Amino acid sequence: MGDERLGFLLVFLSALCWSFGGAIARFIEVDDSWTVVFWRSFWAAAFLFGYMIWRDGLAGTVRLFRDMELPGVAVGCCFAIASTSFVVALGYTTVANILLMQAGVPLIAALIAFVLFRERVSTPTWIAIGAVIAGVAIMVSDSLNGNVSPVGDGLAITIAVVFACATVITRRFSHVRMTPATCLGTVIAGSFAATQASAFSVSVSDMGFLFAFGALNLGLGLAFFATGARMIAAAYAALLGTFETLLGPVWVWLVHDEIPSGRTILGGSIVFAALMVHIGLEFRRLARPQKPGTTGMPSPH
Repeated sequence: MGDERLGFLLVFLSALCWSFGGAIARFIEVDDSWTVVFWRSFWAAAFLFGYMIWRDGLAGTVRLFRDMELPGVAVGCCFAIASTSFVVALGYTTVANILLMQAGVPLIAALIAFVLFRERVSTPTWIAIGAVIAGVAIMVSDSLNGNVSPVGDGLAITIAVVFACATVITRRFSHVRMTPATCLGTVIAGSFAATQASAFSVSVSDMGFLFAFGALNLGLGLAFFATGARMIAAAYAALLGTFETLLGPVWVWLVHDEIPSGRTILGGSIVFAALMVHIGLEFRRLARPQKPGTTGMPSPH
């Protein structure tokens, strides 16, 4: 019971860390998104490497990377695409739009698993999937009438899809460890951003925010999640993870006065309600014996 309570606390802290991502990003004054991606990835990778060496030792860290094999590399690539797209999307759309679209990741993953592997999907889950599609369509309609850039909505959808793909991969290959896979993702993202960035020099204040954006928002959040999610059932981890979706837009609204559009709120509410239905179905499974931990991917950006 003590481990379970600690798991609840750590997963909640991970969601809390991730929820500050959009608010921190809005403080960064660097114009080039690729420079932001590079430094965020650099600090996140440095933190995660340090965390794994502290936890598992140098030999254990090398073994973690080696044991990932090809599925781990695939998850790393998904994470690289998602984290890069998150930074770029912030220049085109609101934080609420990005986070609310990502609320449907578990349901998009269920749809992908059905199409690729014919995994069984219950009727209520099909209804929830339909609701997610409808909710996302409402949010995207803002870009169709010119209210917001379609680039931002396109990147937000991309983030949700690649995280869903990562979730399916980790379900099919249970040996994939989250920490080394996402650490690899930060290295991939940073390496690609280095080839695209116009400059690497930033102000002292921006470097401070970039450190927080990478090491604390992304790295520390992942360390909390990777440790805590192994102590509790997947449905509990998913439920606690919704705090990122709920709190992220609130911090940006309070700190930066960024207010989402009416369609974002309406469509996002539909997506979030569908997620709650999905999590409710997962709780019904808790009556049957299952191992602690989560097989899905976290949703940090």
